[in-house]
Amino acid sequence: MPRRNPRTVLGRMRTPRGIPGFLKTASVCALIAGLLSPLSQAAASETETAQITAVANDYCGNQCSDILPPGQNGNATLAQILLNQAFGTQPEHAENQLGTYADLAKGYTGLTNDKIDNFFNDASFGVPADQVASTVKPAGRGDVTIVRDKKTGVPHITGTTRYGTEFGAGYAAAQDRLWLMDVFRHVGRGQLTSFAGGAPSNQGLEQQFWRHAPYSEADLQAQIDNAVATNGERGKLALADVKAYLDGINAYIDASDSGRYFPGEYVLTGHKDSVTNAGKIEHFKITDMVALASVIGALFGSGGGGEVNNALSLLAAQEKYGVAEGTKVWESFRERNDPEAVLTQHDGSFPYATKPADPQGRALPDAGSVTQEPLVHDRTGSAAGSSATGASREAAKTALSSAKRGMSNALVVGGEHTASGHPVAVFGPQTGYFAPQLLLLQELQGPGISARGASFAGLSMYVELGRGQDYSWSATTSGQDIIDTYAVELCQDDYHYLYRGTCTPMEKVERKNAWKPTVADGTAAGSYTMRVWRTKYGPVEFRATVGGKKVAYTSLRSSFMHEADSIIGFQMLNDPDHVKGPESFQKAVQHINYTFNWFYVDSEHTAYYNSGDNPVRANGVDPEFPAWARPAHEWRGWDPATNTADYTPPSAHPNSIDQDYYISWNNKQAKDYTAAPWGNGSVHRGNLLEDRVKKLVRQGEVTRASLVKAMADAGVADLRAEDVLPKLLKVVNSSPVTDPTAAAAAGKLQAWVAAGGKRTETTAGSKKYADADAIRILDAWWPLLVKAEFEPGLGSELFSAMTANLPVDESPSAAHGPTGSHAGSSFQYGWWSYVDKDIRAVLGEQVRGPLAREYCGGGELGACRDTLVSTLKEAAGKTAAQVYPGDDVCSAGDQWCADTINHRTLGGIKHGKISWQNRPTYQQVVEFTSHR
Repeated sequence: MPRRNPRTVLGRMRTPRGIPGFLKTASVCALIAGLLSPLSQAAASETETAQITAVANDYCGNQCSDILPPGQNGNATLAQILLNQAFGTQPEHAENQLGTYADLAKGYTGLTNDKIDNFFNDASFGVPADQVASTVKPAGRGDVTIVRDKKTGVPHITGTTRYGTEFGAGYAAAQDRLWLMDVFRHVGRGQLTSFAGGAPSNQGLEQQFWRHAPYSEADLQAQIDNAVATNGERGKLALADVKAYLDGINAYIDASDSGRYFPGEYVLTGHKDSVTNAGKIEHFKITDMVALASVIGALFGSGGGGEVNNALSLLAAQEKYGVAEGTKVWESFRERNDPEAVLTQHDGSFPYATKPADPQGRALPDAGSVTQEPLVHDRTGSAAGSSATGASREAAKTALSSAKRGMSNALVVGGEHTASGHPVAVFGPQTGYFAPQLLLLQELQGPGISARGASFAGLSMYVELGRGQDYSWSATTSGQDIIDTYAVELCQDDYHYLYRGTCTPMEKVERKNAWKPTVADGTAAGSYTMRVWRTKYGPVEFRATVGGKKVAYTSLRSSFMHEADSIIGFQMLNDPDHVKGPESFQKAVQHINYTFNWFYVDSEHTAYYNSGDNPVRANGVDPEFPAWARPAHEWRGWDPATNTADYTPPSAHPNSIDQDYYISWNNKQAKDYTAAPWGNGSVHRGNLLEDRVKKLVRQGEVTRASLVKAMADAGVADLRAEDVLPKLLKVVNSSPVTDPTAAAAAGKLQAWVAAGGKRTETTAGSKKYADADAIRILDAWWPLLVKAEFEPGLGSELFSAMTANLPVDESPSAAHGPTGSHAGSSFQYGWWSYVDKDIRAVLGEQVRGPLAREYCGGGELGACRDTLVSTLKEAAGKTAAQVYPGDDVCSAGDQWCADTINHRTLGGIKHGKISWQNRPTYQQVVEFTSHR
């Protein structure tokens, strides 16, 4: 069946009837012209002085660059949306970074330092006088100026007071992302469908995130109060910053509403009237910031979960092989501490979430007793349809899995290995591809703030990933386990549980949503209620019996009720008086409770730190499985009233300064440091970076260009082709292949491997892959060979349970969790390590950390070869239309299109597809030449 490409928020935009949109264009243009009229000479003089100061504090020497597609401008008036829908025209700066970003896929091979800004943008502080496009003093304030440059439209915000600086940050954010910010505050509150329409994709989005953070208004406010109360002067400063930021957002809302240049999506979703201007855009309030933070934390910074799925697969293994052997088989697939896994930190041991010698308190479910706790109730109208219930199932599957889409990568090389003697970094987050983008760019210069880079829209009171005066930083998702599952024993009825011996009622938290058709979303009227039952051990996710006793499985996350806490770390990162070197950088990110790997570079040093509130678990508790909700098995020092506990000290987190090089692509952090997701074995996409950077370091004289080339080359590589396919072909060719179809297929695959195993166009813009047949064959072969290799030995039940823990494949054309297909990021999760270890074992090669058994052909080379050849022949016979069945973006059989990156519409503006790259969405290339 054809794949469905989720249409989010306004993905189903229709041209409105009866709205004279084109007739409004002249008045809109006149209004914009008035807003952008030049300031007085005095204001211009102040701006020049501020820019000179910023440039004087820039120690990058014109060697800092960055990029964020599709473009800085994420707002569009109704007239601009209609023009885009009708003719494809783009508002200024809405798409002007997309082509530059896309060009690297074919342009990297000849890259030199002087050509870097052909593919990136200059990220120096300030704006040269001849590059100033506009200068605005928001709301007429005299203490802040927003200068936008001609090339990208990025706001450079300079304040003479801290309040003014933050006011400007909020105003500029609303100028660039008001609609998106509004969408995501409603996502965080579980109210997206009521706000933007009842499309199934909207239902799935709000369900996924609200299940993770079902907060009441009082909960959101309590987080703010706690963050302020527990962080002294910095807490008070953060509160003042947020209030000023909100004032800036709301000032823009008022100005754009009265001036009628607000985002057109408000008209198309029925919140504003295009003729009378009736309706209201709600002001932002401080609790909206926490709602936004809960979405970002859930999507990128909360490792763990999946303990119930782990338990089910363990029980299936024990049923198949017996308890002892089944446990051994399960552990070999889990790869908690695989000796062949690529590591970010080369030296040292950092034991965390390890397997206990004598497990205590396990609460494994009785066979067949597990049921998922329903989230959605009382469906009416379109909410009761099959597409709506299907969206709910997919949202739950994504939310309850440990396989979070971490994304992001980093390449950092110390100065002793570079041509200049200064460290070089190429790094950034993969946050998906959306229109408008989730991130925005800005420069902030004001008292106690000096930074440029990317921030999540609506949370841009500080730069979250970027550069300071003489240093730069970035992050990747780490995924260590900060979420545990507890089995609470029920008492009285299904909504009471035993808490430390007392029968205690569960807390019911509900969100009722209803929608009706709008111009933007024609989904028929419907409604439902989302209901979560909360316990002191977290929200209920499953129900089961354990030893015949009725239990509810709950999810306890260390960052639950604490998403606001991380603001202090980001505040420190923006403060030039705090970050003066690698040690102070590490102290700053220790205040961030999201599970991230943080990287740092200045002109002399590099550094790394893994952040997150890692709870200290009770002795004997195995974090892989549910534990009984009893005092003996609780986190040490846990206070349920505040959800705080004892956490592992900073020294126990992977961390280092001046390692020769660092790579990260959501791989294992360090020896003995267990990551929650499965798949950290002998083959991981981190190997694509490790192999290339290690080679560069051995050669020496690393430059910005050579490190970009390493990243870009890895970004078009097929991990299976580079690291697993040669071993598969070794088995296939261990005897002559007599079947002509299989022989031809093997020859094409061999030629592709010899050519580098890349998924790239024949020429830039051809929309045809070189080695297209080989790519088609491998895409068809991989799921067939994995099933044929492992299912006979594991049995169908255990094989199915294992694939619930770790999907078999994640090629570029595959669907990717909440973002669907066409999402860029690929090869994060799959069975490539299992295939690699099994095939090497069958070949008689040395395998460290082998699987407990040999599966391909029962461990016999000839039988394994027969399995591979027969599945290869089957794969070769599949047509392109069968392998790439098409969706609402691509026609069936269009291989290149199936892989393409497509920016998902979160508003009314659409963008064109670009060729696949597996690289960060926002990316920096930095090499500082001096230090304060």
